[in-house]
Amino acid sequence: MLLTGGGTGGHIYPALAIAAELKRRVPGCEMLYVGTREGLESRIVPRAGLPFVTVSARGLMRKGPREVLAGILSLTRGLWQADRIVARFRPDVLVGTGGYVAAPVALAAVRRGVPLVIQEQNAVPGATNRLLARWAQAVCVPFAEAGRFFPEGARVVVTGNPVRPEILSARRDEARARLGLDGSEPVVLVTGGSRGAERINAAALELAVAVAGWARGVLLWACGERYHGEMATGLARRLAEAGRDPGPRVRLFPYIDDMPTAYAAADLYIGRAGATTLAEITARGLPAVLIPSPHVAHHEQDANARVLEQAGAAVVIADAELTGARLVDVVTGLLGAPERLAAMARASRQLGRPDATAAIADRVLAAAGVPVAAGGS
Repeated sequence: MLLTGGGTGGHIYPALAIAAELKRRVPGCEMLYVGTREGLESRIVPRAGLPFVTVSARGLMRKGPREVLAGILSLTRGLWQADRIVARFRPDVLVGTGGYVAAPVALAAVRRGVPLVIQEQNAVPGATNRLLARWAQAVCVPFAEAGRFFPEGARVVVTGNPVRPEILSARRDEARARLGLDGSEPVVLVTGGSRGAERINAAALELAVAVAGWARGVLLWACGERYHGEMATGLARRLAEAGRDPGPRVRLFPYIDDMPTAYAAADLYIGRAGATTLAEITARGLPAVLIPSPHVAHHEQDANARVLEQAGAAVVIADAELTGARLVDVVTGLLGAPERLAAMARASRQLGRPDATAAIADRVLAAAGVPVAAGGS
C-alpha cells in the first residue's frame, strides 16, 4: 500500500490510523508513505515507523504569479519523481488524505492503473481531493454534506474520520481518578489546539476566574506552550484582584499530552472545530462550544462546526464574537441545564463514528482486490 498526504497533522494522522488498521488486518502488508521534505509528515511519519520517501510539491492556491510558476515547476518535478516511486514500488492501492503532495503522487498512480482511495476530513473538501475524486474507487467523507462538493459521479461514501483507539477505550471513572477529580462534579475542557489560540485564551481567562468562585466544578485548560507564561501570570493577577484562590478548580496546562483521559473526564469541550477534534469528541459523545478558526483557507472549520450545531450537539461562537463574558454565560447556562447538556451529548454520540477507521480500511482493501467482510474480519 502506498500512502500520501501532508502539510498538516489533519492530513497525516488519518493516514497513519488507516495504515495501522490495515497492518492489523493484513499482517505483513508492505507500506510506503510519500510526502515532502519540508512538510510536517517528514518528522511524524518516520517516528510512526513507516518507510518514508519524498517528492517535490508546492501549493498553487492563492499565490502570486511567481509562486504559481514555481508551484507548477515543482509539481512537474514531483510528477516525475512520483512516477518513478510508483513504478518501483508497484502498489496494489494508493490512499490519499489530501494536501498538495497528494496531487503528483495520485496522478502518477492513476496513470499507471493503481486504484485510488481518498479520505477527506472536512465538511468542505480541500482542492486536491476535489481534483482527484473523479479517479477514485472511493471517496471517504466525514459528513454527507461534503458530497456536494465533488464532481458528479464521484464514488462518495460517508465513513466518518479515523479516531485513535485509545480515544474510544478511555473510561470516565478511570480518567477522573487519574486526574484526581470527583466523580460527579462538572468538568470543562478548553483547548485552542496544539499551539494555542489567543482569542480563546483571553476568553478562557475570564472563565477561569469564574470557575475559581464556583462551589463545584473543574476547568482543564490547555493554553499552548507559547502562551503559558503569559496566561499563568494573567490568571494569578486576575484571581488576586477577585480575591479568589484557584485551588484544584482551575488547572492550567501548556499542553495536554493525554487527550484520551481529558476527553473521558470532561462534560463539555470548548475549542476549535478541526476535523480530527470533532471526530474524537463525537466518538465520545461530548457536547461542545465550538469557536472555528478564522485562519483556515476555505473556512472548513466553520462548515464542520455547523454540522454539529444543526444536529444539536454544539453551540457555535464566531471567533470575532468571542468574549470572556459570553463564554462564561454560555458555559454556566449549559452546566445549569443538565437536560439540555444530556440532549447535546446524545446528538454528539449519534454523529460519532467510532468504526470509521474500519469502514475506510474496508474500502481500501476492496479497491486493492483483497476479499474482506465488512468491518474487518
